Amino acid sequence: MLLSLVELIVMLNPFALFLYLDPIRKELNHKQFITVILKASLISLVICYLFFFSGEFLFKRVFMIDFESFRIFGGIIIFSFAYFYIVKGQKALIMMKENLDDLASEIALPFMVGAGTISLSILTSYRHSRLTGIVTLLLAFAINFLAIYLLKIFRDSLEGKRLKTAYDKNMEVLMRLNGFFIGAIGVNMILTGIKNMFGIG
Repeated sequence: MLLSLVELIVMLNPFALFLYLDPIRKELNHKQFITVILKASLISLVICYLFFFSGEFLFKRVFMIDFESFRIFGGIIIFSFAYFYIVKGQKALIMMKENLDDLASEIALPFMVGAGTISLSILTSYRHSRLTGIVTLLLAFAINFLAIYLLKIFRDSLEGKRLKTAYDKNMEVLMRLNGFFIGAIGVNMILTGIKNMFGIG
């Protein structure tokens, strides 16, 4: 359970997400910002539960796709995200929307939920029982939300432009560092998929 939880949290990447949310953080008050993040987290959790409960059925019965193929593709996507985090660093990709519900949906897809989190949600269903998987996904999104909330509180408590700039710079370093862990997860998914397809090991 712990391994799956760590993988999900690393993939959700609250540090990077907080940086990407900088444009809307400046436009919304504290209550609006937290509400939007909470809604985005709930939307993302529901999507992950959908794939947790029906992912295998969708792949084998509806789309007739070998899950190992999706695992490899997901690993490639995850690796590309990791490359983006490491090389590009901070990019303001989330922009303000007039409707806060639309903003929550944009944050949920694709910033919280993508090929990586969907793949890990399905893998969680293979690794654990229903109850353990439900708790693992819930904990992952709760920790992600709490991390963003605490980062917001800490950022707001800083006084002076220099301190805030130094904080943002350090957060960007953490985001790049986290990219290495994300890349490792992606490569591991690719290798596991290849091994399972060809019966290696």
